[in-house]
Amino acid sequence: MGRINKGVLGGFSGKVGTVIGSNWKGIDYMRSRPTVNKNRTSTQKQLEQQARFAVAVRFSRSVTALLMETFSGYANQMTGVNKAVSDVLKRAITGTYPTYNIQYSQVFISRGSLPNAETAVASGGVAGAIEFSWINGDISLGKAKPTDQVLLVAYCPELNRAVYRKGALRSAQSDTLSVNGFRNKVVQTWITFLSADGIDVSDSLFTGELTVTD
Repeated sequence: MGRINKGVLGGFSGKVGTVIGSNWKGIDYMRSRPTVNKNRTSTQKQLEQQARFAVAVRFSRSVTALLMETFSGYANQMTGVNKAVSDVLKRAITGTYPTYNIQYSQVFISRGSLPNAETAVASGGVAGAIEFSWINGDISLGKAKPTDQVLLVAYCPELNRAVYRKGALRSAQSDTLSVNGFRNKVVQTWITFLSADGIDVSDSLFTGELTVTD
């Protein structure tokens, strides 16, 4: 049963006949109830798109909470996670049906207008940890500030798990991410920055693939 929220001319939520009413981000909308055809056969193009989508979603689920924050300002009329999945589909899926993979160097784990580091590297010389170091550009110009906070990310494809942490200030130029659960595993790494007030975020910078030391 549908429920009217703002009078007869307002939006409603629930089901009324063949129509479903709902609200997302303050926007009232209606859509028709889906019709399921059990005898329908997917086309080859649909199968390919479904397989690509499954790969993108699997990765994104490992960092859902992070993407909700780091893509929120980049998303338009959609959630941060949905925008991130769309970004992965557009930029980073490689291979042919039925085997698709992610080109991690093309993946963003954050999108925004805050400048990232000029260069950054990640290394696995410490057991159960990843050491990140970076060189700042001219932070006297633009939005970058010494008080921006670094965000370090490591993703293990084998386990489909990610570890991330907000850490040192931009001015520190180095920090370490503990990844004890990834020892002897291959991981993909990124670095990004958040403004001190948490409002602005940079486009992430891919810092490479490495094997975590045992």
